[in-house]
Amino acid sequence: MSERIFNFSAGPAVLPEPVLKQAQRDLFALPGVGMSVLEISHRSPTFEQIIAEAEADLRKLVGIPDNYKVLFLQGGASLQFTTIPMNLLPKGASADYILTGSWGQGAIKEAKKLGTVREAANTGDTNFNRLPKPDEVKLDPNAAYVHYTSNETIFGVEFQDEPVVGNVPLVCDMSSDFISRPVDVSKYGLIYAGAQKNAGPAGATIVIVRDDLLERVPEGLPAMLDYKNFAKNGSMYNTPPCFAIYICGLVFKWALNDIGGLENVQAMNKEKAAVLYKAIDASDNYYRGHAEADCRSQMNVTFRLPSEDLEKKFIKEATAAGLDGLKGHRSVGGLRASIYNAFPKAGVEKLVEFMADFQKNNG
Repeated sequence: MSERIFNFSAGPAVLPEPVLKQAQRDLFALPGVGMSVLEISHRSPTFEQIIAEAEADLRKLVGIPDNYKVLFLQGGASLQFTTIPMNLLPKGASADYILTGSWGQGAIKEAKKLGTVREAANTGDTNFNRLPKPDEVKLDPNAAYVHYTSNETIFGVEFQDEPVVGNVPLVCDMSSDFISRPVDVSKYGLIYAGAQKNAGPAGATIVIVRDDLLERVPEGLPAMLDYKNFAKNGSMYNTPPCFAIYICGLVFKWALNDIGGLENVQAMNKEKAAVLYKAIDASDNYYRGHAEADCRSQMNVTFRLPSEDLEKKFIKEATAAGLDGLKGHRSVGGLRASIYNAFPKAGVEKLVEFMADFQKNNG
């Protein structure tokens, strides 16, 4: 198959077509270099320029203040579940975790292996179909940090505003809505994101950490899990995920130059999500959203049909129609349409058209 289909996968996910086309050109030989972007040394001036530009463009795109370090790491966001408490949770201290889905559960599970942590809120009693109300969040004012997941891909819930945590450092897993909208970085102690949803391919993880928190990092950590070590070495203590960083850099330029910044990215994403949620809400409960209306994700739209047999038929027929990756996670079942930054509005419109036809033929 040489024609592109519509890829609703939750990740690795769709990438901007201009990025793919430039990577295709550079895959054989970078202009002026004479070798593939896959082959260049991470110690070469060429790659030093690639990673420097990627960081500079990310800083401009997101508005990262000067007192924050940007780290390009490996191991996915899941490794950060371990790395964060190793670096930021001192002995004798405790950290708070707000749980709104599977990724928050994964984060606290790993943190418990390394220190004292507590659930500040947990919406698992309703199968994570909502976010906690402010009075449900019980925070410790002396916590080392508060951790939350801004967007839960599996359940389709997303914070539109960050939790209010006072003077406690706020730590956020933004893997699935990173660079999808403007964010005030100064409200955070640390932001981390696996690249493979919005920022690039699998293989790179981005960490944005405030300088004062680096002073907490204890001596004697394994070198590959030490934030200070990577900050000191400009993300190149060892060979970084070079190709993934290169693609991330292209994505940042696309968001800046082709789309015009995160305000435009957000508007684009809201428009796409509104089209799909409107179709779900207008279906007379044939399609039923998992998340409560005021907690819905702009990135991952989760919904059910009247029966599992119909869901299986829907997925099979949708895939045949060029709408791939719609099967929901086993925790929720049903369907999930992931419509990240690079997903085109035309794909959402085709899905909505397919949904109407399917309901007409199978209602």
